[in-house]
Amino acid sequence: MITGVHAIIYTPEADAARAFLRDTLGLRNIDSGGGWLIFALPPAEMAIHPSDGSTTHELFFLCDDVRATIRDLRAKGADVDEEISEQSWGLLTHIRLPGGVVIGLYEPRHPLAAFGGAG
Repeated sequence: MITGVHAIIYTPEADAARAFLRDTLGLRNIDSGGGWLIFALPPAEMAIHPSDGSTTHELFFLCDDVRATIRDLRAKGADVDEEISEQSWGLLTHIRLPGGVVIGLYEPRHPLAAFGGAG
């Protein structure tokens, strides 16, 4: 039935954000025509959280070692928050894409459904 997920990030600096995902994060991609890059993502998972009526969405990249990932990304010129917050579910920081888009980056403490975790 469902065969995948297609996520869209809106930014006033789309070309720079595409270059960042391609060159800095090294995400595989295809050009769907006219420079519109579509990026392959690593295995993904989705959670549903309760809200007080808000229907927002968030995007997080997962990593095995958040401190090492931050060092690697900074060496490539990425804007990554210095502060890492300790959450019950993992270690969290944020990456800023060109155009101001902020994406969470975390080292999970929970089993990962995308990698065959329990559930």
